[in-house]
Amino acid sequence: MEPTAGAAAAPVSSDFIRDIVADDLRTGKHAGGVHTRFPPEPNGYLHIGHAKSICLNFGVAAEFGGRCNLRYDDTNPAREDVEYVESIQEDVRWLGFDWADRTFFASDYFETMYEYAQTLIREGHAYVDSLTADEIRNYRGTLTEPGRNSPYRDRPSDESLDLFQRMRAGEFADGTHVLRASIDMTSPNMNMRDPTLYRIRHASHHRTGDAWSIYPTYDYAHPISDALEGITHSLCTLEFEDHRPLYDWVIEHTRPPSRPQQIEFARLNLNYTVMSKRKLLALVEQKLVNGWDDPRMPTIAGIRRRGFTPEAVRDFCSRIGVAKKENVVDFALLEHTVREDLNRRAQRALAVLRPLKVVIDNYPADRDEMVDAVNNPEDASAGTRRVPFAREIYIDRDDFMEVPPKKFFRLSPGVEVRLRYAYIVKCERVVKNEAGEPVELHCTYDPESLSGSTAARRVKGTLHWVSARHAVDAEVRLYDRLFKSADPEDDGRDALTDLNPQSLERLTGCKVEPSLAEASVGERLQFERLGYFCVDPDSRPDAPVFNRTVTLKDSWAKISARTS
Repeated sequence: MEPTAGAAAAPVSSDFIRDIVADDLRTGKHAGGVHTRFPPEPNGYLHIGHAKSICLNFGVAAEFGGRCNLRYDDTNPAREDVEYVESIQEDVRWLGFDWADRTFFASDYFETMYEYAQTLIREGHAYVDSLTADEIRNYRGTLTEPGRNSPYRDRPSDESLDLFQRMRAGEFADGTHVLRASIDMTSPNMNMRDPTLYRIRHASHHRTGDAWSIYPTYDYAHPISDALEGITHSLCTLEFEDHRPLYDWVIEHTRPPSRPQQIEFARLNLNYTVMSKRKLLALVEQKLVNGWDDPRMPTIAGIRRRGFTPEAVRDFCSRIGVAKKENVVDFALLEHTVREDLNRRAQRALAVLRPLKVVIDNYPADRDEMVDAVNNPEDASAGTRRVPFAREIYIDRDDFMEVPPKKFFRLSPGVEVRLRYAYIVKCERVVKNEAGEPVELHCTYDPESLSGSTAARRVKGTLHWVSARHAVDAEVRLYDRLFKSADPEDDGRDALTDLNPQSLERLTGCKVEPSLAEASVGERLQFERLGYFCVDPDSRPDAPVFNRTVTLKDSWAKISARTS
């Protein structure tokens, strides 16, 4: 495995998988090597849960001097697309990992899998079943009742082999026949009750075209793919634990050149979201979100567009660790990790989201002034920038109240506040519209109070602002949790009925400092006092669009507490 620069930045603590790998190296198992793989299905975009698997598979390989393959499980042509193949590669690279020339597809091995299947038939370990899907389901039994043998289970091997070859030739319609393993219909493990190995599917494949009319199931293709690639440790999530006996059965009866070891770990479960590709696809297809990369989506493409950093995601995966038991991680921990990372790296900027005009009456109308603003107080090497200041400025509407409550340390009539990096101003007069709403504030400033000067005074409130004449108009998109409930599927409800109607608020007419007119797509910033933001791909020259990545503090927990 060749991680790109910075991919190993997150500290890694030991866990049961790393302990197994270390012990295998000590004992010389797998010829003393470590070879893992990340095996996504190209039937959708990757989500944050996949990030845990990516970090684990590539991380283990890197830590133990091994290699990690990127292998696509492309065994279901009806749901797969080249778009997904390309998006997966982009996501893995964005996270900081590289698989060199080791890009593989299960379809690379279709011919070998077919030959193995014919051997299973000849040796009496597989048969062609002609029951319908409903009949197979009925014969399979239940968790409390054993299954029954199919009437086709004792079909002669020659007859099954002939039918299987004709299935490949495309003679039969979908669902007419399947190839099943002959194992044990009374097994307490439902996965061992003569599982399906091949099904007929007349669908064009994104790589093999119309060459095949039959496709292997995941449970058959996955162990063979692992073995043919020399995978030593096949790391899977816990839902595959009951499939491990079948994994081992396939390896034992097909006799490929190596014997991988399947190890299961708990998948990542986050509250306030769903991790099902099927449900995420429904959100996209029903246009409940704006595509797979909608910043509200838990997809890697979505969180990238929202402004999350790969370093923060890797750090998050390291913090939650690898365990054998399922648990639910608070989404706030992911946001906290992102917030910590952005605090160190994001340049500061001034922005006003809901502008309220302020006129400083005693400031010269023909005067422009440049004030020094710190780019990042956490990074002295980031230096400072020059921000224009003039007689007319904008402040945020929320920073003014005509009749303020106690401990309102912002602007109100007769009260002084400091303008960040600039002067102390005092509100003298309020101009209102016909509805009685403030539309313009008239203030005076103290010329001796410039921030940083020896004569600067201290006041309790500090406000952000932008110069009205120099400000750039911008659109700001405020993103929040996509779902209202911590468990969107609680009590069996449809998660799509639990969507948060306040998950996106679009603000137009926002004002940002002039340096942001040409901000680069993907650039991450902290709007002072407002939160962390990222430049969206929808941005155009002199018309920037910013996505809120996270707030400065975890305000959601307080909101949830008040409404619970």
